[in-house]
Amino acid sequence: MGDHRAVAAKPAQTEAPPTIQGGALDVIDGTLRFGQVTAFENVTLRVRLGEFVSVVGPSGCGKTTILNYAAGLLPADTLKAGSITVFSQKPLVGNIKLGYMLARDSLLPWRTALRNAEFGAEARGMPEQNRRERAMGLLERVGLKGFENSYPKALSHGMRQRVALARTFCMDAEMLLMDEPFGALDAQTKFQLEELLLALWQESQRTVLFVTHDLAEAIALGDRVVVMAPRPGRVLADIPIDLPRPRNLRALQRTDRFHELYKHVWTTMEEGFIR
Repeated sequence: MGDHRAVAAKPAQTEAPPTIQGGALDVIDGTLRFGQVTAFENVTLRVRLGEFVSVVGPSGCGKTTILNYAAGLLPADTLKAGSITVFSQKPLVGNIKLGYMLARDSLLPWRTALRNAEFGAEARGMPEQNRRERAMGLLERVGLKGFENSYPKALSHGMRQRVALARTFCMDAEMLLMDEPFGALDAQTKFQLEELLLALWQESQRTVLFVTHDLAEAIALGDRVVVMAPRPGRVLADIPIDLPRPRNLRALQRTDRFHELYKHVWTTMEEGFIR
């Protein structure tokens, strides 16, 4: 997208996150520390049911830490102030309402693409016939029909991420935590998977909290973009993305409004570095 520092951005109107308690994820004045290191401080972030929220910010600002704490992967005592709840409950390990997709595919090398795609659903006790049919259908949706019996070593990195995306949706979780899932892919494959994710989300309306360093990706996919400042992380802005849905990503990036929003998010991040 290039450097837009010299371009006067037309700001998108910002608004505070909803004040209603009991959403999918509620971080209220949260401060989290690892020993003497403060990952984020006084962060409030609320995600409503069915909402797609993108989070952007520099490395080390606490984006992934929020996902990990919500997933129950961090000790409770790392939260030093405030509260974090998932579906109005304290985070817990193995919460069946959550699915977590990482930047790495994390496929099991001894399982085929099909067996990997159904692994999360299997671990959660979904009957074999149901999960097999669901996994097969999702592999077809992500463009891997005919590769069901291939092992990870025979698949490209992009194909493995497609399997991981199918596995994430196969679990039928109510909320998906996604940590830069397409960050390591080439531009064309990344764009294809963004389109697939958007299509699957628009059909299922799962709640998604999506961490990325790619501002264009954050805007194209999200209902809101939350911009975080450098460590200790804090929320600089919560920017509504007023682009109509359903979205065609190719057409979207040719619109003036998309580029106005991009400039606004870029400027907000840049001001966060200066402060």
